[in-house]
Amino acid sequence: MGDTGVCWDNAGVESLWSTVKHEYCKRHAFTTYAKLHAGLDSYIRFYNHRRRHTSLGKISPIEFEIASRTSQQSS
Repeated sequence: MGDTGVCWDNAGVESLWSTVKHEYCKRHAFTTYAKLHAGLDSYIRFYNHRRRHTSLGKISPIEFEIASRTSQQSS
């Protein structure tokens, strides 16, 4: 993270919430807070476990973490 007030200070978080908003929230209607909470929980699990990320070489973040740990342990 950069210093306070630097334009890219929270760019990663802003990118995540933009993706959540455009890929999930704008495509669903929620009648209760509980349904919204359950839906966001489900989407975040999908985002981390199954969704392929181009910045990670078309693998999920979980697969990337496992591969990183495996390569670090074998070094």
